[in-house]
Amino acid sequence: MNDPIAGLVRPEVLALQAYHVPDAARLIKLDAMENPYGWPDSLKSEWIEELSGAELNRYPDPRARALAETLREVMEIPADMGLLLGNGSDELIQMLALTVAQPGRKLLSVDPGFVMYRMIGRFVGMDYVGVPLQPDDFSIDLPAVLEAIERGQPALVYLAYPNNPTGNRFDADDLVRIIETSPGLVVVDEAYAPFTDCSFMGLLGDWPNLLVMRTLSKMGLAGLRLGYLVGPPAWLEQIDKVRLPYNINVLTQSSAAFALRHKSVLDEQTQSIRAERAQLFEALTRIDGIRPFPSEANFILVRMPEGQGDAVFAGLKERGVLVKNLNGTHPLLRDCLRVTVGRPEENAAFLAASSAILARLDGA
Repeated sequence: MNDPIAGLVRPEVLALQAYHVPDAARLIKLDAMENPYGWPDSLKSEWIEELSGAELNRYPDPRARALAETLREVMEIPADMGLLLGNGSDELIQMLALTVAQPGRKLLSVDPGFVMYRMIGRFVGMDYVGVPLQPDDFSIDLPAVLEAIERGQPALVYLAYPNNPTGNRFDADDLVRIIETSPGLVVVDEAYAPFTDCSFMGLLGDWPNLLVMRTLSKMGLAGLRLGYLVGPPAWLEQIDKVRLPYNINVLTQSSAAFALRHKSVLDEQTQSIRAERAQLFEALTRIDGIRPFPSEANFILVRMPEGQGDAVFAGLKERGVLVKNLNGTHPLLRDCLRVTVGRPEENAAFLAASSAILARLDGA
C-alpha cells in the first residue's frame, strides 16, 4: 500500500525538520536571546489592572490601532511609512514570502543566518540561496552576494542587522550596495536594535525596495510575540492581504501598549545587558583555547577548542546551564556555542562551568 504521507506532503516539507525548542526546566536559560529581567512588582500590578478591562469575549481590533499608534510614537517610526504588525517576526517573514512566492523564485540571505528565512522560504516553495559569510569575522562577502543577486534575481533578500547567530553588525555600505543592486524587496531585520546604535529605520524611503523589520521580543517582551514591519505604504498594503484576521490578540495588544508606555524600564534593562555583554566578552577572552566573537546583539558566539564544542555544551547542561549548540549547523560554526547575556550571577555560573569543563577536557 502506498504511503499517503509521502504521497500528499510536499517534498520540501518532508525534507524539513520541525523547529526544536529544548526543555529548559531547572536550567539557567541562556539559549534563546531573552531579556533575563522581569518587571518590578509595582509595574506588574498596574499591568494586571490594565488587563482587567480586556474583553476576552470579543475579537481583538483587527488593525491593533491603539498599539500601532503607540509603536509609531515610541519607536519613532517615520510618519510617511506604513506599519504592519505580526505574531512575532516569524509571521512577518512568512507573510513576506507568501506575498512574492512563485515557482522558481529565489529568496536570498547570508549564511550562517537566521534559520527561519530558509525554513519559511521552503515552506512556501521558494528556492533558498544562502551566500556564505567570510570565515574569519563573519562579514559579508560582498562580491559573492552581488554575483548571487545578478545570477538569481531574488524576489526577496533578508539581512539581519546585527546578524543572528554570529552577533556582528554588517558594514552599512555593503547593505546599501545590496539594496541598490537587488531587483526585489530587501528586508533589514533589526531584531537586535536595542543592543546596537545603528539602524536603517531613518533611511526608509531612500530606496523603494527597502523594508525594516523589528520585534519586541529581545527588549523583554518575548512572551507577547509581537513583531512589526515598516516600509512604503504601497508595499505593506500588498503584504497585508496575506495576514490572517485578528493576528494580534487582545492580551498582546493591551500588554504591549502598556509596556511601551513604560519603555524606560525596558531601556534600563537593555543598558544593563549591554554592560554585562562587555564584561562577559572580556571574561571569555581570558579563557585559553576559546574564541569569543564581538557582538552587537544580546548574545555572544563562542568557538570552543577543536572538536570540543559538543562536549562543552553537554557539560554545561549537566551543570545546569543551557546554551545554544551550533556545532554541525553550518561549516563556519564548527565547535561554536551561542550564549545569551544573562544576569550577572547567570553569566558567572556559565563562566565558572565553562572553565571547569575546559580544564577537565584539557587534562583528559
